[in-house]
Amino acid sequence: MVAPRDPVSASSYAFRRDHTLLVLQGGGALGAYQAGVYEALAENGFAPDWVTGVSIGAINAAIIAGNPVELRAVRLREFWERVSSGLPLVPPPILEPLRRTLNLLSASAAMSFGVPHFFYPRIPPPIFAPAGTMSALSFYDTDPLRETLQELVQFDIINGKDMRFAVGSVEVTSGNSKYFDNYKPETGEIVIEHVMASGALPPGFPPVQVGKEFYWDGGLVSNSPLWYVLDEEPDLEALIMQVDLFSASGEMPHNLDEVLERAKDIQYSSKTRSNTTRAKQMDDVTAAVRRLLAKLPASLRMDADAKFLAQSTQAHNVSIVQLINRRFDHTTQAKDYEFSRATVRALWNAGREAVRRTLDSPEWPLACATDRGVRTYDLAR
Repeated sequence: MVAPRDPVSASSYAFRRDHTLLVLQGGGALGAYQAGVYEALAENGFAPDWVTGVSIGAINAAIIAGNPVELRAVRLREFWERVSSGLPLVPPPILEPLRRTLNLLSASAAMSFGVPHFFYPRIPPPIFAPAGTMSALSFYDTDPLRETLQELVQFDIINGKDMRFAVGSVEVTSGNSKYFDNYKPETGEIVIEHVMASGALPPGFPPVQVGKEFYWDGGLVSNSPLWYVLDEEPDLEALIMQVDLFSASGEMPHNLDEVLERAKDIQYSSKTRSNTTRAKQMDDVTAAVRRLLAKLPASLRMDADAKFLAQSTQAHNVSIVQLINRRFDHTTQAKDYEFSRATVRALWNAGREAVRRTLDSPEWPLACATDRGVRTYDLAR
């Protein structure tokens, strides 16, 4: 367990910024890591005013934003205890050499029988369902997740807008990314369908109707909502805690299972890397444009193109602190749908430990400083 520190001293650096954000990537069962991160951050005085997520990150975000402060970690733990109740046994240490095999069995059970309080397989299978019906569009039914969210999320709190909340999805027929944001009038009130849509990963889960359109998991376009945050607020000044469930870096695989796992890590972390790189590059470009405009004679500064460029050179002032879930020795390519109690608790504790290492890093005060620009930190390595 991470020992809580004085909330005032722990959070004083963060309060030097206008905003504190929690950005949550998608990753199925790996989302327990995010819950552990949030619990430890909350114990150490971190109070985000904006939380955004995709897929399982959207579910965690809804539980955080949709509860009073004192209940957020409690509700997160309740959710993860529920979805890991199918295989609640935590193997004793003597069985540690068999953990990889046990994990594969757990993932197979999830595929065959579903996950309690989350989803169950369609009977009959979709191949026998009439074309065009919801039953024909996915292998699993997510009604249990709807019931769980109804119990654990208070949507009136989200719509009270004390905290900004945004979740990403993709419109099925156009393929366009869509964020449902409680600060956007066009979104209207946030409802359970917005969260369900963000986690509707095909072909496992069916699309979710919001208004007249149908939506799938936002991870199909980008598994990280960082780009949405930076595009929405071109002059954002913030400390951003980005919790990634797949690690871009990793070792050379030794067998086919590790090949599949490594490929999955690269696939789902690629947008995170590109988003961060793009943010840095754009910040460098806008800084160069500002310097160039300052060198122009007064007559040219009044030119319409110069004025347009001047209006387009708002710069971010953000520190992106990454907390990255790194694989255990016993993980497999099925890690994103392996919901055993043992793995969920291990991921939760790993998230807590990542926070401890981050806050203990000598670079933590630097990450929270107010120097202009986009800077990234991985302090939990």
